[in-house]
Amino acid sequence: MNKFIGNTGFPAKVWYNESANIHDRILIIKEESIMVRPQSAVFFLEEDSSVPVHSKPLMLEAVLFCPILNWVSNQLLADGVQRFFVVCGPRFAEEARKCFPADADVTVSEQQSDLMAFLNSPDPVLVLPRAALPMAEAGPGFAYAAPGYELQESWKERMTNAVTAAELVSGWLPIFGPETIAELELMLRDRIVKKHIQNGVRILDPAAVYIDPRVEIGRGTTILPGTILQGGTKIGEYCTIGPQAVVSGCTVGDGVVINASQVNDSVLGDGCDVGPYAHIRPNCMVGAKCHIGAFVQLKNCVLGEGTKMSHLTYVGDADVGSGVNFGCGTITTNYDGFKKYRCTIGDRAFIGCNTNLIAPVTVGEGSYIAAGSTITEEVPADALAVARSRQKNLEGWAARRRKMHGQDK
Repeated sequence: MNKFIGNTGFPAKVWYNESANIHDRILIIKEESIMVRPQSAVFFLEEDSSVPVHSKPLMLEAVLFCPILNWVSNQLLADGVQRFFVVCGPRFAEEARKCFPADADVTVSEQQSDLMAFLNSPDPVLVLPRAALPMAEAGPGFAYAAPGYELQESWKERMTNAVTAAELVSGWLPIFGPETIAELELMLRDRIVKKHIQNGVRILDPAAVYIDPRVEIGRGTTILPGTILQGGTKIGEYCTIGPQAVVSGCTVGDGVVINASQVNDSVLGDGCDVGPYAHIRPNCMVGAKCHIGAFVQLKNCVLGEGTKMSHLTYVGDADVGSGVNFGCGTITTNYDGFKKYRCTIGDRAFIGCNTNLIAPVTVGEGSYIAAGSTITEEVPADALAVARSRQKNLEGWAARRRKMHGQDK
């Protein structure tokens, strides 16, 4: 089968003046098209065999944490485009597919026959022959639209931009490499921040925050300096995020405080407070009004409403009830070197300081665990568990030791 990856043959500087200031490079030219708005699109993700193995097509590089292809797909979906074809080899096929919603009509292939089948229609198709970002003020340049049948005929042998009946499409700014990305990111950062401010978000220092275009923030929320918001994060109303907070791929309820902490791929209920210096790792469900304090780490756990751990605690692979109190230094020892195990802790349990919970183990509702205990067996509800050596005092031992070393006092 013929593969359809290679040089698009399109001259990179057709309308992009690299010597100009970034704001001057965007042509303010608009052309009215007589063609019906395309409902299908084709993208080319070129792979360069001369670059290191860790490199990727430019379309998959991130701008403000979001892959360029994701910027493109979000804009086209908003414009009503319904079908997508990504010319891409198997090495990056999975990564390319993740740039679209799961239910989107997307074909990722490098086979010419697949592309020809996709184009088997008289309807217009948008073509992006290189990486680009949507920008309303960008004039027509390299992106174009043409009927599917015309593209079929033109691309029978090889990719060419000499397509009969093609019309240039405005609104797309070409990306040529990391230098372009670096310049655009600051401008796009400012636009994203301005949009959130207009929607009722308080951003104390707009130049000191970085927000992914996919992020949603509720009214009345304050974003403090040093904050980075990534992925499909959704933040509720009247929260305070920062300073120096990183939130990635999370759902955050109303009235949540995240102070100088990192939260990843997790859910925080209404009224939680996190930090400072806490780390919430993926797959955590933190209930409403939980307190996750200084130097606490959570991983793959569920916490019920009002559970508190003020400092220096690790809870991983655990199901924790409501109103549980964790003393300083508590650890769920969930890994034996080969397999992870879960702990189950009932409502209103009180875990004393410096406790080790050796998973798998269950701590019953309302039970107490004495400080310094290592728990290896089930603790019944409302019981007190003491799992430490009994204290023994040797009277006069310290004085005798000092005397032995010539120190009578």
